[in-house]
Amino acid sequence: MAQEQELDIRNEVPARRHELIFETYGALDAGEAFVLVNDHDPKPLYYQFAAEQAGRFTWEAIEEGPERWRVRIGRTQAA
Repeated sequence: MAQEQELDIRNEVPARRHELIFETYGALDAGEAFVLVNDHDPKPLYYQFAAEQAGRFTWEAIEEGPERWRVRIGRTQAA
C-alpha cells in the first residue's frame, strides 16, 4: 500500500483551509485517502463533506485533540 498523503493545514490561513482540503480530496482516486491534520475539531468540515459528497467519502478519526486532530478522509468512488 502506498504511503498516505498527510495534509497539515495548521499553518494555513483559515480562509484557504477548506479549499486545500477539497483540492486534495478531488485529486484522490477511488479507494485512496489522505490524513488531515488540524488544530481544531473538523466537525464543520465533516458536515460540508456530508452535504457535498454524500456516499462518496469516508471519515475516520485518528486523533481527537486537544491540540491536534487527525482524520483519514477517503474517496469511495470516482467523481
